[in-house]
Amino acid sequence: MEYDPIKRRLGAVFNRTPFLRKLFYNLLDLLLLRAWHVNRELRSLKKKSFSGKIRVLDAGSGFGQYSYRMSRIFAGSIITGVDVKQEQIDDCNRFFSSIGLPERVNFEYADLTKYIEPYSYDLILSVDVMEHIEEDELVFNNFYKSLRNNGVLLISTPSDQGGSDTHEHEQDTVHGFIEEHVRDGYGINDITQKLNNAGFSDVEVRYTYGFPGSLSWKFSMKYPILMLGKSKAFYILLPFYYLVTFPFCILLNYLDVIFRHKKGTGLLVKAYKK
Repeated sequence: MEYDPIKRRLGAVFNRTPFLRKLFYNLLDLLLLRAWHVNRELRSLKKKSFSGKIRVLDAGSGFGQYSYRMSRIFAGSIITGVDVKQEQIDDCNRFFSSIGLPERVNFEYADLTKYIEPYSYDLILSVDVMEHIEEDELVFNNFYKSLRNNGVLLISTPSDQGGSDTHEHEQDTVHGFIEEHVRDGYGINDITQKLNNAGFSDVEVRYTYGFPGSLSWKFSMKYPILMLGKSKAFYILLPFYYLVTFPFCILLNYLDVIFRHKKGTGLLVKAYKK
């Protein structure tokens, strides 16, 4: 399944006015379980680690929803969003300029395998990015060099327990539900070791998308995306679909966040630079 064309079509619908764009961000925060986990961790970091203004890197900023959320959580902070898709960079800069935040939130093109800003950031956020990059250890090294001392790296990524919803095709090759992924997910020991090798001395990893979260993902994301991929007519039916499934998915997301999971198809990773 090629996810990017569907994302572009949805983005075009909600990009007509700043109000619709903010509504889109809020809907993503409610529907996407990873947003529940990431936003909760960001609020926790504000209380425990960052009491004042900080510099933040949104590494792989996409639609800009996490940059928007961080601009509200870390009031007054400077946020830089980087991505390899110029259309999304331009789109985000236009939106943040329209809501009066161009001095604090800026987007630019960057290849994370080459991007280094030595000792520049207090926090680096990377959500659903590392599974798209083959040279992951090079990126982890760049993150470490770009962080200030006592800085934090926060990553959300699929685990190796089916995080890309892998399945076998006739050619006996493994593919994920999202074809743009270059790996099917990380193991806890694998990503911990790679981050240690990059210089991070304190790495915390926990599973997300346990049983309730995996079930929610199927109803809130997988099935709608599959249907949108088959027919554009489903865009008309989508609001009615979510009218039925939305309350159920919200409950499942809440359960996934409050419980610790012995296994799960996602990982939330927090690494410190001492």
